Amino acid sequence: MTTGALHPTRGAIEAAAPPARSLATLAAGYRGGIALALLLVVVENVAWIVEPSRFGPVLDALIAVAQKTPGASALVPLVLWIGVFALNSSAGVLRRWLEPRIYLRIHADVVAGVVRSGRERGLAVGVIAARAELSREVIDFLQYRVPEMLEQGIAVGGALVALGFLDWRIALACALVVGPLLGMRATYRRRILPLQQEVHDRLEGALDTIASRDVAEVRRYYLEVAAPRRAIARWGALSFGVMRLVLLAVFLVVLFVAIDLDDFTTGQLYTIVAYLWTFVTSTEYVPELLESWSAITDLARRFGAPAEGVGAG
Repeated sequence: MTTGALHPTRGAIEAAAPPARSLATLAAGYRGGIALALLLVVVENVAWIVEPSRFGPVLDALIAVAQKTPGASALVPLVLWIGVFALNSSAGVLRRWLEPRIYLRIHADVVAGVVRSGRERGLAVGVIAARAELSREVIDFLQYRVPEMLEQGIAVGGALVALGFLDWRIALACALVVGPLLGMRATYRRRILPLQQEVHDRLEGALDTIASRDVAEVRRYYLEVAAPRRAIARWGALSFGVMRLVLLAVFLVVLFVAIDLDDFTTGQLYTIVAYLWTFVTSTEYVPELLESWSAITDLARRFGAPAEGVGAG
């Protein structure tokens, strides 16, 4: 592995000024390091989604061995499962070791781009400082949210495919969750984005408010910042509750199919439950990921748009 993959390509610093004008532009400037990190995410999570399908046969083989079934052996299933588990673990370790080196360097370049862009536009020092701080959200989105989206996409898609091989009715019941997910996406675009814009608008005045040293004013200011965040939290709680109700219905359908309509082995039942649980826990992340996407959409617009109504410093 060459260290060049961890360094920005030529012109990457320019791409970071202003940062997040386009996440694709920013990612392209550091494509070597980001691509390496995301490749490890894919390897880790594909191995993770394959693992239950390898552990189910281990259970069946061990039960056959315990029952002294002629010719029964758990060696091959066990070796295959350990191999998949080792691949998942090694990719996870390497990713967690490399990511700080990649994204901390990007963050330093992005903050420099924010300061240079703000200076060229004649923005107030307080606004530049606030945007430099908010730029951390851009890096966190690349470092944590983009991998999480990949992880949840692999988990949901992989679980549906695996369940489809076991019983198409189970996969169909899980696929019905897609409707509520699309509805939540539209709701977040319409409701949450304006609230995220309000949060960021108010945070840009943080430095000036604190510089006043008026304790009452500082408290009032942060209570105002908290108001749209509370509204965002309420929408997130509502979305979570709706998803839980939908997933409860899916659970009941799957249990009925798995227990009453099919004659699964112990290992197959384990595999179904493992994939079903993966599917459920992954879809629960959707409201949080949508909230992050709304925030980063506003930051991309904010950092890339000309200043309006902002005093010069």
